[in-house]
Amino acid sequence: MSAPTPLNRFKKAMQIVYGPFESLNPDQLAHWNPPTNSGGHRGRYLWTDAFGVLNFLTLYKETSDAKYMILASGLINAVHTVLGSTRDGKSRLPGATHENPWGGGLRIGKMDEGGPDGDGQYHHYLTIWMFALNRMSVASGQVTYNDCAVATAKAVHPHFFDDIKSPTPRMYWKIAMDMSRPLVASEGNADALDGYVVFSLLAAVAKDLQCLAPEIADYQRVIDRKGQHVVSHDVLDLGMSLWLAHWGTAGDTSAHQLGTRCIELFDELFSTGSLEGNFLRRLAFRDFGAMLGLRCYRSVADQSQYESQIRQLLERWEQWMDSQPEDLQAINRPSERVTWGQSPERR
Repeated sequence: MSAPTPLNRFKKAMQIVYGPFESLNPDQLAHWNPPTNSGGHRGRYLWTDAFGVLNFLTLYKETSDAKYMILASGLINAVHTVLGSTRDGKSRLPGATHENPWGGGLRIGKMDEGGPDGDGQYHHYLTIWMFALNRMSVASGQVTYNDCAVATAKAVHPHFFDDIKSPTPRMYWKIAMDMSRPLVASEGNADALDGYVVFSLLAAVAKDLQCLAPEIADYQRVIDRKGQHVVSHDVLDLGMSLWLAHWGTAGDTSAHQLGTRCIELFDELFSTGSLEGNFLRRLAFRDFGAMLGLRCYRSVADQSQYESQIRQLLERWEQWMDSQPEDLQAINRPSERVTWGQSPERR
């Protein structure tokens, strides 16, 4: 019996979270609503589902099967319905209206309403969701998805800033569900760079190329204040920094410098065996995010020397994923399955 192909393994991982979509008939596909398996409140979790949309688009790109575009659209609608509403599902989030349903942002989807790990809005979750909408527009040719992302960007952007008109503004990492106050006053290491890159991608697809110019300028001031981007030993932050760097143009010196520093740190992690620790007590999706960033950056700067280490790490994680203790599976399993699917050559 031949070994499963990477594409079939990819589909299997996705169906663990989003159900047996390969066997849907046309009528079932037309009325498909994603199962509540994403590991979040009322079944949706913004980070996991953003990668879910990207994975469906990848399946569409790899197979040219239009059903994956339908599945991506259905998942987008479900996320906007659930995470764009209050936790009881009775109303839109404050700021959203019939005319602008994205005006209230999107909840994270945390299981707890309050507390140190309670629900709210994360800047880096929102930007990865905006990116998913942007890629949906690129893949489908329908600019309305990118318009949704732009509307969301404009709605949430000022609430993540402290003294936004200052020459040296600061950002908040997490804000309340209603965007009324910060919940974590510190800055995310990559949030300003993340916003600058993603908002630039949104503007490039929008009909009005200047539609997010003020917001992009705000991020630039934060980047200027902070100086050279700090390359973190946190593997997920490292991978996402490489993902951001890979969007730089050939002549973008700062992107090249960031990529070089990240690659140097990956050299250290691989050479010291830091990515070979106790898998039982690690979060798979963090390592997958690191490998995703490395492979994306490889698409613009040859890093083929890492391919054997990447494959070994992914294969070892595949063996370990079903062995994790129950207390980690509830939230980690959906995100790890979906981001594992992103790990093979995905941009």
